[in-house]
Amino acid sequence: MHFASFAVAALAASVVAVPVVAQQPVASNQSPPQVVGAQLRTLDKLVARVAQVDAPLNQEVKVGTLAITVRACVMSPPEAPPESSAFLEITETKPGEQPKQIFSGWMFASSPALSALENPVYDVWVVACKMTPTASKPAAAPPPASSKPR
Repeated sequence: MHFASFAVAALAASVVAVPVVAQQPVASNQSPPQVVGAQLRTLDKLVARVAQVDAPLNQEVKVGTLAITVRACVMSPPEAPPESSAFLEITETKPGEQPKQIFSGWMFASSPALSALENPVYDVWVVACKMTPTASKPAAAPPPASSKPR
């Protein structure tokens, strides 16, 4: 294999490895799915309660004393190993205190310990990105029939 072929193959491999917002082949009469939020799981360590939370993009979701905001969620392309990553901002409000941001960063579904929330009461981790359902575009109306006889 000569150098030019190797360079093209290396460039193609590096492009495939970059996560992107979910892109799937879509028929021409369908609109592509869009990321609308993230599916999270939380653990309240005091009462050993696990909850699933659907968090829309840029909307605050309350979990106990936490306020979680998903700013972005990305998925790997279909040809790459499955991965969902979300950028989260988490604020804690304790009774009688001002809200305090305790986490701001990316969390990865496949490696929750890589960038984890460090809190004595709660664990939060990303499960997947939430997508809009693929909706069909309305079909074009047929042309009106002519009322003139031929």
